[in-house]
Amino acid sequence: MRKTIYLISFFFLFATGSVYAQKEKIEYLPNFDKRTIHFGFYLGMNSFNYKIDYKDPGSYNPIPPLNKELSLDMENAYGFNIGFVVDLRLHKNINLRLEPGLMSNSLTFNYLNPNIGPENPGYNGTSNTERTVTGTYLHIPLLFKFSTNRLNNIRPFVLGGASYNYNFSSNEDNSLDNFDSQFRTTTHNFMYEVGLGMEFYFFYFKFSPSIRGIFAINDQLVRDSHPDSPWTGPIDSFGVKGVFLNLTFE
Repeated sequence: MRKTIYLISFFFLFATGSVYAQKEKIEYLPNFDKRTIHFGFYLGMNSFNYKIDYKDPGSYNPIPPLNKELSLDMENAYGFNIGFVVDLRLHKNINLRLEPGLMSNSLTFNYLNPNIGPENPGYNGTSNTERTVTGTYLHIPLLFKFSTNRLNNIRPFVLGGASYNYNFSSNEDNSLDNFDSQFRTTTHNFMYEVGLGMEFYFFYFKFSPSIRGIFAINDQLVRDSHPDSPWTGPIDSFGVKGVFLNLTFE
């Protein structure tokens, strides 16, 4: 998380410095934003984690019935994003954007719960306390982009919208579960995202770095077959949260 904060701070300092550096100069691509539709592509990196809400400990009976408290120890994982842009002009300051692409990440976490520790009979050490969640998503966001008026060759903007995400790495249909060391997540997922950025106009193209937050709408956890599983029974909801840094070329 600290690295993410540093990254965002650097982005704001860079963008602010660019604004103050603008003086009267040649305006590149003066008619670019008058197009009804245009295209581009993006690439970037992401930092993922999961937002987890736990049930009241009195609402389930774990197996074995030793301890009802559960927590997961995890750190942010880093991955990549790549895709293309279809931009539709609705107004001089409002655009509708479709940005289909791929995003990938892999996160390892540990269960901190004596119910599933290696000291309990029938449980097999770290194979029962450590899990890796891999996600390779077809990411299809539909976003509204709100831009200020152009200042020479720069233009700040904010954006927001929702996305459909198909997880190619999902094992939702796997008949095995955590009792067989298989942690399962959903295939079809919905998320919302908000962000801000800055457009820089050059002679041949427009370059737009942006910072975005992405948050799951649906619960992405597939429960174990036993309702009181010590791995999934205590969890009320489980969903992605993350930060994107995208570099867009149009």
